Amino acid sequence: MSTRTSTPTGTPSSSREGSGPTSPAKPMVRDRTAAWLFLGYLVLVFFSVVYLYPFLVQVTTSFKTNSDAVANPLSPLAHPFTLGAFQRLFDTDFPLWALNSVVVTLLVTAGRVFLCSLAGYALARIRFRGRGAVFTAILAVMAVPGVVLLIPKFLVLNYLGIYNTYPALVLPLLVDAAGVFIMKQFFETIPESVEEAARIDGAGTFRTFWSVVLPMARPALITLTILSFQGSWNELPHFIVASQDPDLFTLTKGVATLTSGQLGSGQQYPITMAAALLMTIPVAIVFFVFQKYLVRGGTSGAVKG
Repeated sequence: MSTRTSTPTGTPSSSREGSGPTSPAKPMVRDRTAAWLFLGYLVLVFFSVVYLYPFLVQVTTSFKTNSDAVANPLSPLAHPFTLGAFQRLFDTDFPLWALNSVVVTLLVTAGRVFLCSLAGYALARIRFRGRGAVFTAILAVMAVPGVVLLIPKFLVLNYLGIYNTYPALVLPLLVDAAGVFIMKQFFETIPESVEEAARIDGAGTFRTFWSVVLPMARPALITLTILSFQGSWNELPHFIVASQDPDLFTLTKGVATLTSGQLGSGQQYPITMAAALLMTIPVAIVFFVFQKYLVRGGTSGAVKG
């Protein structure tokens, strides 16, 4: 009798305990998930600090004295806090370097966006013999390290008689293989029916490109603008081989002369970091303002309809 009564009462009660809301298994799973989530965030914070700490040191060092920077190079605090490095920096040719960088960067960015767009549209839409070979050559140029082309650049500039001039700083940077590739890939995602409608209305090839297709390529244009601005603003090897005239120094080349000892004895960490900080501001502003277009333009060319 006792055996028959224990069997029906024990089995349902054990099943209810295992499946009921008070089961200890679910809180354990939640705790384990929260622990892994906390550990993941902890790892992300650690690597974020490792990545950002050098930039923090750069910022604080620019407000240090030279003796404090030498004695405590990795300290994130300035003792004492001073603007002396910025004052000394503007006593050099830094304003001239900044002006040269602005002029060269604007010219290169405008020219690169226009010419790369033309080349990309031609490779994407115009049928001509050897188009595949031209595109393959462009991809091959992207694979060549830029340092390999420095000596040929110097020889060409010297042969053309434009060495130590503004055109030498600008002309070799006007076209970029990566820019042509980006624009070609984006133009291929635009339906050809849009262009056919423009041709029916009597628009020529350039008119169709300029008035119809180019406005539709806004994400790719903004992406190319950001990349061109950043690349030309931070360019150094080309400027080294393009000129030796101090009046044509850009920010990158001028700051390089500061680090090589133009200011005299001592490491001069504060003034170097102050120059680097001021150089970073324009690129950072452009990137943060247009970063959503950069992501959109960088991925849109990879999507095919």
